[in-house]
Formats: sequence, C-alpha cells, structure tokens
Amino acid sequence: MALFLSENDVKNLLTVEMAMAGVESAHRDLANGLAVDTPRARSRLPQTVLHILQGALPAQGVIGYKAYTSNKSGNRFLVHLFDAGTGKLKAVIEADYLGMIRTGAASGVAARWLARPDSTVAGVFGAGWQAEGHVRAICAALPLERVKVFSRKADKLQDFCSRMSEMTGVAVDPVDSAEEVVRGSDVVGTVTTAASPLFDANWLEPGAHINAAGSNSLIRQELSEPAVRRCDLVTVDAVPTALAESGDLLPLLEKGRLHSRQLVELGEVIVGRHAGRTSVEQITLFESQGMAIQDLAVAVRLLAAAEAAGIGRELPME
Repeated sequence: MALFLSENDVKNLLTVEMAMAGVESAHRDLANGLAVDTPRARSRLPQTVLHILQGALPAQGVIGYKAYTSNKSGNRFLVHLFDAGTGKLKAVIEADYLGMIRTGAASGVAARWLARPDSTVAGVFGAGWQAEGHVRAICAALPLERVKVFSRKADKLQDFCSRMSEMTGVAVDPVDSAEEVVRGSDVVGTVTTAASPLFDANWLEPGAHINAAGSNSLIRQELSEPAVRRCDLVTVDAVPTALAESGDLLPLLEKGRLHSRQLVELGEVIVGRHAGRTSVEQITLFESQGMAIQDLAVAVRLLAAAEAAGIGRELPME
C-alpha cells in the first residue's frame, strides 16, 4: 500500500543532513547518467499557476513528480513517488516543508563543494520561508561562526535571526545594509523574489562563493551582470533548466557575454569530472533553479524513515 505523509510527518522526520545527502545523491546520479530530469512546466491562469517538475532515479528505484499551485491565497505542494520498476505508487507527500529544506540543501551541497573549506562568515539576503532552509544548510555544510542577514522586511528580521541562531548554534545577526551583508563574507546567499540586482559586484571579496537561489524566472534577477562576470566558475543544478529559467544568467547569455558551454553542472564537480574551486582567490557561483530529482531523492529517504518509524497513513491504492 502507498503511504501518505502530511506536513507534520515531514517536519518530524526530515533533517537537513538527510536532505543534503539526498540532493548530493541526485546530482551524482545525474552526472553518471543514472537519472532523468525534466525542467519545470507551468500552466498559467490569471489567478493560479500549476507547476510540475518530473524525473526519475532508476538507481534509487523511483520515478515521480512534484506538483504545486501558486495563488494569492498561498502555495500547495505534493510529491508523488512511484516504484521505477513496477510503476506502483509508493507515496504521496505534502511537500511545502520538504521543498524548503531541499532548496536549502542544494545551497549547502554547493557550498560544501565550492566554498573555501575554512569559510567562517556568510551573508544572506532574505528572511522568509526559503531563507530558513538556506541558513540551516550552509551552517551544516561549513564551519561558520557568523551569518549576517539583510531583508527589506525589517519587522521580521530580528525574529528570523533569533530562531536561526537557536536552531544552528551559529551567531545569526541582522544587518542594516546590502553592503554589510556582502563585504567580509566568505559565502553570499540570495534567497529573495527580487526583480533587480541586490548588491554591487565590487563588494564581493576575493575567494567568495555565491549561492543564488531566488532567480528562477525571467522576471527575477538577484545578481547584476558585473557580479556574474566576476565569477571564475559558474555552476548550475542542470544546464537545460538554467537555460530555461535563470533570470541571473539569461541576460548575459542573450548578449553573448556568457556561453552555455561555460556553465558547469554541480554533479560534474561532485563526481570529479570538472574542477571546482582551484584557488583561494576564485569567486564561485551556484545558480539554483530546483530539480525534480532533488525532491525525489529526499522523498526516498523520507519514506524509508517513515516506514522505519511507523509514521504515515496508508492509502487505498496501489
């Protein structure tokens, strides 16, 4: 019988470490030709948009998709997980919290592979739902001592920083300006819905790593063209997805200032097929758009944990 996991079930079971292990396995499988990932498709109405990401991890025994709707009333996420061999439904999982932790986990994995291993200071733009997963993951990935956070929603910033400090054991502090976030930071994270660049490229420190996680459409741009051009290595979760969705990269690609062959998939670095950081002075970038196989790999681990703990409800279908 298939299992249904609610948001509360997911919150009780899923850890950042579990999500990072899942995400890294998905990128490794993709690089080794053991995964299929189909870029996000959208059906749009004036009031509601349906988004679907689908893929398969045959080496992990699953195929499936994540579907979610976005509306002024909120977003609703579900992951459907099927057995790759039999096609039978294995699980339906409410996936708002799962998606938040998974998105952050991708930044954590990228930071682990691309940031300087002695990084101690991070700066993050954003104090919303997705920023939580981002902060938790980079704190799990690196020996950070301080995370500086800047947000336009100043009323929520102090509470966010207090919660993240308690969760991570790292000093997470609010700051008053974008410049303060970037200057002196070994890692810079952007987790916003910004339509225009968040900071001046000249503020970036030599040797910094950037995780850009918010620009997943043409109408969003967190990094300026000069900021991207300062990067010695530009990595993406998947080239086809980046070419379809990355609002940070598409303007440069259109103008010929960046070429698709310069984009390196994170999995290629993980399996050693492409060099990652090669010097302490390099500035590296990871552009995160999100992939179905990331969700599926996390869902596989979540389902195993649920079955071991006897958590979830059986669905009357196979």
